[in-house]
Amino acid sequence: MTESALFSADTMICDLAASSPKQLFRDIAVRLIDAHGLSDKGIVCRDVVAAATERERLGSTGVGNGVALPHARIEGMNRVVAAFARLSEPLDFDAVDGRPVDLVCFLLAPADCGGAHLRALARVSRLLRRQETRQRLRAAPNAEALYAILADETASAAA
Repeated sequence: MTESALFSADTMICDLAASSPKQLFRDIAVRLIDAHGLSDKGIVCRDVVAAATERERLGSTGVGNGVALPHARIEGMNRVVAAFARLSEPLDFDAVDGRPVDLVCFLLAPADCGGAHLRALARVSRLLRRQETRQRLRAAPNAEALYAILADETASAAA
C-alpha cells in the first residue's frame, strides 16, 4: 500500500451532518463503496456498518481532541482504503477525553490483512495527533482542501 492509496479526493466529506455514529458509518460506507467500486466485490453498506458498529462495541474509536478513527475489516476487500469527514456538528462518540468528535477518518480493510490495517491506523493516528493538522482540517473551506491537507501531510510523513 502506498501513502497516496489510503486517501482519495472522492472520499473526502466536508461538513457532514450525522445524528449518530451509525448514521455516520452509513454515510461514509456509501461514499467508500461508490468511490472504490466495492459493490462489484459484493460489499454492501449494511455489512460495513455492522462491522464498524461491532468494532465500536469493543471500545470507542474516539481517540480524543475531537477525533475518531472508526475502522472495520471486510471480506472481499483487497487493500486498505479510507474516507475522511469533517462533521457540521460535533457528535458524541464516547471518546476517551469525553469531548464530542468533529473529525473522522474511517478505515476499511481486508478481513485478512492485520498488518496493513494496523500500519494505516497508526499513520492516520500520528497525522491527526498534530494540533496544527487538526486546525487546518477544521478551517478547510471544502472537500478539495481537506484532501490537499491530508495528501500534503501524508506525503510529508513519508519523506
